Amino acid sequence: MENLWTPWRFHYINSASSSEGCVFCRILESGVENDPENLIAYRGKHSFVILNRFPYTSGHLMVVLYRHISALSAAEPAEIQEMMLLAQRCEKCLEDIYKPEGFNIGINVGKCAGAGVESHLHLHVIPRWVGDSNFVAATGQTRIIPELLESTYQKLLQALAKT
Repeated sequence: MENLWTPWRFHYINSASSSEGCVFCRILESGVENDPENLIAYRGKHSFVILNRFPYTSGHLMVVLYRHISALSAAEPAEIQEMMLLAQRCEKCLEDIYKPEGFNIGINVGKCAGAGVESHLHLHVIPRWVGDSNFVAATGQTRIIPELLESTYQKLLQALAKT
């Protein structure tokens, strides 16, 4: 079995698990007026949609519960329902914007399962294309994202407003 090293993720994991508390709670505490700076594209009743600041691909976003819980088993039915409906809505928006060939959609519970922010439940929606992990990422330890986060944010805002 080959290993694919992703050292660019270390900065994200390090910043997400800093001693300053939960990154998602800090973002929420900064207020609605800072949503564009924090890349929050939508706020629901129980959860919000935010772009991943360290994306795997263009359009990589997360649906995050407002409530600070670490496991799906601790979520209320209404929270789970809204999270999944928002993930479905985001999938449709990303299909319309980027025309991906597939998606990775999932929740990582616990550090050993790959959770970069293990204390605050969130769901990833990642558009995928055949060949989107290329030799530059594997050999050059550099991920190529062809669009600025601010551009992705504006596209997602517009798409979510239409759905």
